[in-house]
Amino acid sequence: MKNAPSYVPGHGLLKGKTALVTAAAGAGIGFSAAKRCAEEGVRALMISDIHERRLGEAVEKLKAETGLQEVYGMLCDVTKEDQVQALIAAAEEKLGGVDILINNAGLGGQKRIVDMTDDEWFKVIDVSLNSVFRMTRAILKVMQPRGHGVIVNNASVLGWRAQKEQAHYAAAKAGVMALTRCAALEAAEFGVRINAVSPSIALHEFLKKASSEELLDKLSSTEAFGRAAEPWEVANTMIFLASDYSSYMTGEVVSVSSQRA
Repeated sequence: MKNAPSYVPGHGLLKGKTALVTAAAGAGIGFSAAKRCAEEGVRALMISDIHERRLGEAVEKLKAETGLQEVYGMLCDVTKEDQVQALIAAAEEKLGGVDILINNAGLGGQKRIVDMTDDEWFKVIDVSLNSVFRMTRAILKVMQPRGHGVIVNNASVLGWRAQKEQAHYAAAKAGVMALTRCAALEAAEFGVRINAVSPSIALHEFLKKASSEELLDKLSSTEAFGRAAEPWEVANTMIFLASDYSSYMTGEVVSVSSQRA
């Protein structure tokens, strides 16, 4: 099976809720997650990114393709604490409270450990792991007093499995998994759930530009379906974790992968 299945229509799984999605401009998992939120019935949505032009285009595209008009965009570098605080404050005001946070921001790269500089290591860790901590800390301060809320983090199968030239990214994503589990225990007593998805390879335009065709073909060939996932297939699992259908799940990391065992 090398062709993706048909796009699944929304079923109102998030009807009446609000959502905030980081790193959601462009063609990747973040935008797909935001679009699925709108299609599943959120009453208001905010997306963030560091690219101003792409962010504006994403907001307009979401409005046009989903019909949801309460879509807001805000520039945010999630490695900066002041910008994280400003994003949460703006989302709380514009959305009337954030019910769902999807932490999607991440940064990869290919480099052998012996050739990797401190700056290259720290940059990937900061974007892919520290940002999840900052966003989680900030949103819990408003979700916990309300007694409800859901956080969905984007990890990776590399948090479990080894791959050459991916030590920084794998370490960051393993950290996201551990952070998810620990934060979930702390938040449970306040009625807040925290889970994560762990995708293998989801093919989109940015990934095609950042990676060689040879590498992408090699990674796709290791999948049981003989293809990479569509970004919306990963987003579907995020939506499930954000919805009330997963009400008894917290601290879980759900693999979105067809890799052979």
